[in-house]
Amino acid sequence: MRSLNDKLPKPEWLKIRLNMGEDFLQVRRMISDLTLHTVCEEARCPNIYECWSNRTATFMIAGDVCTRRCGFCAVSKGEPKPLDRDEPANVAEAVKKLNLRHAVITGVNRDDHSDGGAAHWAETIRAVRDLNPECKIEVLIPDFEGNDAALDVVLDARPDVLNHNTETVPRLYGRVRPHARYQEWTMRLLQRAAQRRDAENRGMFTKSGVMAGLGETTEEIIETMRDLRAVDCDILTIGQYLQPAERRLPVEKFYTPEEFAEFKRLGLEMGFRYVESGPLVRSSYHAHEHKPENAQRYV
Repeated sequence: MRSLNDKLPKPEWLKIRLNMGEDFLQVRRMISDLTLHTVCEEARCPNIYECWSNRTATFMIAGDVCTRRCGFCAVSKGEPKPLDRDEPANVAEAVKKLNLRHAVITGVNRDDHSDGGAAHWAETIRAVRDLNPECKIEVLIPDFEGNDAALDVVLDARPDVLNHNTETVPRLYGRVRPHARYQEWTMRLLQRAAQRRDAENRGMFTKSGVMAGLGETTEEIIETMRDLRAVDCDILTIGQYLQPAERRLPVEKFYTPEEFAEFKRLGLEMGFRYVESGPLVRSSYHAHEHKPENAQRYV
């Protein structure tokens, strides 16, 4: 295990091409004007130039301060401000201005609320749908500390994709996600969402993401993939962990593009409808392409 100051040299395939053209600048101005937050900025996503230049963004609701202290995350930690009641309408307006066909909404943990902020999530989903009825809505939700009633509030708002990231292998949860629970909260949430989807015969996908390079073994990643399929997860993303700040966990290994390609091959073989696997892949990467008609060739 590496110390915080012991850094691996970044390989050539992780270099990012900057593109700050007019589309990028328009998206940045619009987000600022509507006083919104994006995970693109807060989590220092390496794909921000590509995505914003394509006029796509992942909105981050419930503020920009998280109540948890995960070892991998660049989002600010501490005591958050009260929820912004104008935020659902502002997100809906941003989706309309961007003319999005697929909106991705994530958010910080709000363990200071008894429902983890679930009502705010549901209100945002409904606001986006009311103003943008043709837009598909993907939400990347927290675990709500295993609160089934909170999860039901979000599911009742009927998102098109329900995403909750696994982040890492179970052995590393204590170091990477000290406040989370692999089986009791993460896997159970994904399983329960899939079960409700099936019981109600609705067209919702479940989704999860894993970071590679935090000290896990290749076999542990593959075993985590098997666990996700066992709870009927439809979509999987696997990307390289990149240390976002000095006081965050260091990178233990840089996986090669060939290794990521093998994870994708194995994932499709396991039965995932989609697998996005690559060094710069993040949760919302190519999310707009994850449609039932595109998935058929993998099923």
